[in-house]
Amino acid sequence: MSDLTRIPAPDGVAPAAQYTHVVAATGRLVAVSGQLPLDEDGKLVGEGDPAAQARQVFENLRRCLAAAGATFDDVVKLTYFVTDMAHLPAVRGARAAHIPDDRLPAASAVQVAALVGPQFLMEVEALAVVAG
Repeated sequence: MSDLTRIPAPDGVAPAAQYTHVVAATGRLVAVSGQLPLDEDGKLVGEGDPAAQARQVFENLRRCLAAAGATFDDVVKLTYFVTDMAHLPAVRGARAAHIPDDRLPAASAVQVAALVGPQFLMEVEALAVVAG
């Protein structure tokens, strides 16, 4: 695990409810491409179900991080791409299963007109920093 410093509310910036404004770290950078709700066989998980899709996306993120020797403890930034902002509670619920509230990374949420296919409701990418 890397040495991370979280600054949830820098001077003059309103506190954030669902993310940390600043996360500083030293170590090896791990960039994980946007993950879709596909299982290991490339099949869609949770057609039309934001919660099921979010769970699969975070499982894919976990597997990608592990492949690079990282965990969710090393994540400094998450970017959520959703086709509807109404899906954010499902994304946050899946995130909560992997990242406790006192270790939230920086984050951005973007509503997009479409993802790579109409069946996908979300895509999430991660940046992590691993010690040494």
